[in-house]
Order: sequence, then structure tokens, then C-alpha cells
Amino acid sequence: MAEKVAIIHDWLNGMRGGEKVLEEILALYPEADIFTLFYDPAEVSPLIRSKKVHTSRLNRNLWIRKYYQYFLPLFPRHIEAFDLNAYSLVISSSHCVAKGAIPAPDALHVSYVHSPMRYAWDRYHSYFSQAGFWRRKIIQREISRLRTWDVSSSARVDHFMANSSYVRRRIEKYYRRQATVIHPPVDTDFFQPAARPSRDYFLLVSALVPYKNVELVVETFRGSAERLVVVGQGIELKKLLKRAGPGIEFLAAVSAEKLRELYQNARALVFAGIEDFGIAFAESQACATPVIALDRGGVRDIVVDRVSGVLYSEATVAGLKKAVADFSSLDLSGTAIRENSLRFSVARFRTEFQQFINSRNP
Repeated sequence: MAEKVAIIHDWLNGMRGGEKVLEEILALYPEADIFTLFYDPAEVSPLIRSKKVHTSRLNRNLWIRKYYQYFLPLFPRHIEAFDLNAYSLVISSSHCVAKGAIPAPDALHVSYVHSPMRYAWDRYHSYFSQAGFWRRKIIQREISRLRTWDVSSSARVDHFMANSSYVRRRIEKYYRRQATVIHPPVDTDFFQPAARPSRDYFLLVSALVPYKNVELVVETFRGSAERLVVVGQGIELKKLLKRAGPGIEFLAAVSAEKLRELYQNARALVFAGIEDFGIAFAESQACATPVIALDRGGVRDIVVDRVSGVLYSEATVAGLKKAVADFSSLDLSGTAIRENSLRFSVARFRTEFQQFINSRNP
């Protein structure tokens, strides 16, 4: 008799890096049921829509569903409310509360962690620094409770996987648990080099939110002779448009085909923030386009300095300008850049993920 598998995912209201990982887990466990706090079928892939999806009671309220970020304190009790007693294997795909689901006593629970809760831990100040005095007091109290729950609920996980060495270290620091690094999958068959790339602009692909540090990149290229193309949406768009010079172009949502074309023809992908993993770094390299990025976070697993890009140490305009200048003096091999990306292939992810579970599920 085949084992019943449950996959817990925080929410399904878009197709981002975590949802691409979910698709690959579903490819390994096609009969699995999905449990999630919020679900919008129109915003996910046909593969995810084809599965049986169980949602929390929060999903019934249209107002809560629309403004779900403001109801974070309610998430733990609703992720715990899912009845998983019929499932012998529970896989949580977690960047918020999914790993806190309660499995059956004899079930195996493995958690693939995209990040421990950023807003509760290392990025607390980035998320809430603009809150007023009284709102900040309320947030501090709720986040303190959330941290306590986050640590205690980690005991429900039998084995952890992390998407990068950076995330593994944070799992060890916050949960005092060991984790195995299995990098997310990159579609290296889709992201391929162009035959004759134009290489006439620098590219930034990112959500336009404060902690991504997009403003530093815009400041660096403002007034520069180099073109910069920024792909992304977010709350900082208006501010960035005001600060941008004539050589900086902003694009909102683009198709996968358009994104591939942008990668293929860029001189380099540029970034100044700290990513948990950074799927764009690997996609860019799959298109034989190097990366210029701050030497912190998940990028250290992806970019080989002076081989597939340039890593710089100072998150300043001067630091990034020097990195761009250093990059311009290098003659990097497109073949070597592409070769480096193949470490993150879909086939590799499926093999490592399946072996991880099989070795712990006799």
C-alpha cells in the first residue's frame, strides 16, 4: 500500500521561487495532497491547480485573504489546525509557519526551509523600522510570541533541509538543529545562452522592497554612461523612479521568455541585497551572463568570484562602482559561467531530494 503524503506550503497566491520548488516536489510525489493557509487558483501553475488543495479557515474570508500579511499572529494556530493523522510522510515547504504543522505520531516530517521567518529574526528591523511608536510596541509583543512558537514548533520536524549554506547557518542559530543543504532547482534547459547576445546593459531582477537594497544599485548607475534595466514590482517603485536617471529603465512583470531574453543580452546581473538563495543568480549564469553581487548570503553558494562573476564586500555606491569597474577589466568565459549553473539543475534537485527522504524513511 502506497504511503499517503502531505505537502505543507505557507500560501499559494503567486509563482515565486518557493512555488517552483513545490512543483518539483509534486513531480516526485504526484499523489500528494497540499495543505496551505491561502490559495488563489488563478495565480498558480496548472500543475498545482490539478492537485487536491486543503486551505485554512482564513482563506474563506476575502478581506483576510487580500491583506493576509497583517494577520501573521493568526498563522500558527491555523497551520496547526490541519488534520494530518492520515499521512505517513509530511513534507513542509516553509518560509513562515509551514514547518509548524503537527504530523501524526508515527509520521516522518521533513522540512525544506527557504528561510526561517525573516520578519521574526534577522530582518525584523528592516520590516518594521518605519512603524510608529505604539504600533511598534504591539508588533514587538506579537513577534516575541511568534519567535517562541517558531523555536518550539521546530521540534516537530524530524529532519531539516536548507536551500543554501546561509539558511542552514540560520537554522542552526535559531532552532539549534542541523540541516542538509539541497539547492533549489533551476530550469537550465529553458535558460540557455543566446547565439549572439547584445551585452549592452546591466540587469537587476528583484522585488522592489527596502531589504533588497535596489536603491543602492539605482544610485550607482544614475548619471552613469552604462544602461541599467530593472525588472520587478514593489512598494519602492515610485521612489526609485524619482531617483533614476535617463539611462535606467523599469519593467514590471515580464514573461519567462522575456526574462530569459533579458538575462541573455545583459552584460551582467547586478545585486546589492542579501538573498537566502537567489534563484536569479543561477538563472543568469545558465544564460552565460555573469553576476555582480554583494558577498553575503546565498550568493556564496552560487557565484564563483572571478569565474562566474564578481563578489564585492561593501554595500555602498563606491563599493559597487569598484565592482563594476573590476568586472569590466575581466574576460570571463561564457562556457565556464554556464557550466557553473548546471550544479543547480532540476534533475540534480530531484535526485538529492528523493535520496534525502529515502535514506530517512526506511
